[in-house]
Amino acid sequence: MKSQKTMRAILISSFGPPEVLTISYAHPTPSPPLPGFASIRIRAFGLNHAEMHMRRGEWAESVPISGIECVGTVESCPGGEFAVNQPVAALMGGLGRTIPGSYAEYTVARCNNIVALANPGEQLPMGWAQLAAVPETYATAWTCLFRNLGLERGQSLLIRGAGSAFGRAAVNLAVEAGAIVTATTRSENKVAQIKGLGVAEVIVESGLGLPQILKTGGKMEKFDRVLELVGNSVVVESLTLVRRGGRLCLAGWLGGLDPIPGPEGEDKGKGFNPLLQMASGVQMSFFGSFVFGEDEFPLDDVPLREIVRSAAEGAFDARPSRVFRFDEIVEAHRVMEEGKANGKMVVVVDNDDH
Repeated sequence: MKSQKTMRAILISSFGPPEVLTISYAHPTPSPPLPGFASIRIRAFGLNHAEMHMRRGEWAESVPISGIECVGTVESCPGGEFAVNQPVAALMGGLGRTIPGSYAEYTVARCNNIVALANPGEQLPMGWAQLAAVPETYATAWTCLFRNLGLERGQSLLIRGAGSAFGRAAVNLAVEAGAIVTATTRSENKVAQIKGLGVAEVIVESGLGLPQILKTGGKMEKFDRVLELVGNSVVVESLTLVRRGGRLCLAGWLGGLDPIPGPEGEDKGKGFNPLLQMASGVQMSFFGSFVFGEDEFPLDDVPLREIVRSAAEGAFDARPSRVFRFDEIVEAHRVMEEGKANGKMVVVVDNDDH
């Protein structure tokens, strides 16, 4: 009888702190893919807050092998959508949520959720560790900016939560597109780094609330577009910062996953009340990257190869803030949980994959 191939995989042994992540050195490799799927040898993967919530048991869906994105090479693809050994990125499509994810040496993903990073035999524009910092973060940022917000050159854009990996990706893309970007952060330590990305202004948020900070600074002019990454706790406030006819996109939850609070003075149970809390004449939308790969949200809508090329050519800095080894996953999650990531962190599967 032919023995089952095995691989290294990081497993959520139970819901809890970073220490619940354990490495299996003999986990069964995924079965050969069906048509419409491809198996991928994972070279590196990015770390995401969603995986922290999955590890804690706070996400609606999760499986023992977490990880919603990766970069690597195609092992097999029965439908012929990708060539064997072709460099690719895979993201979403249930990875880490309903099917085994990227915290492993191999995974199987839907071809609709895979994008080629280079043609077969073509040299990659950057190393695996740097490539791993791009897929989910930049695909989501690009879609929020240029699909939901319809951002155009010369428009004013406010990004709340710009110190996060998602926020920095959005800053890079918006500045490259010619928008006038105002960025916010809650950390004084991140101001210089964010300014270095080319924004017009960085505002440190405090307990005053952003509208009050803007009034105090004499700059209460409203924005054409707002990308809200802090989330439900401040989105109603952010709506007041959008000019009539402008747009707001809610796409991040740095402030936690609690529901939008109701009007001040009302019982908490009543929750969000659009009649009392929505801004008139302002368009509000939402984007969640879990829809990538669906018919209405094809992944090839995102110019991911062009984004990678721009980063490789120095149009903006998309390098990871930290690179961890596979066996350092607990430390990586600890850094993420303590809010010390300082950008996009990645994990390389093999030590020679930097």
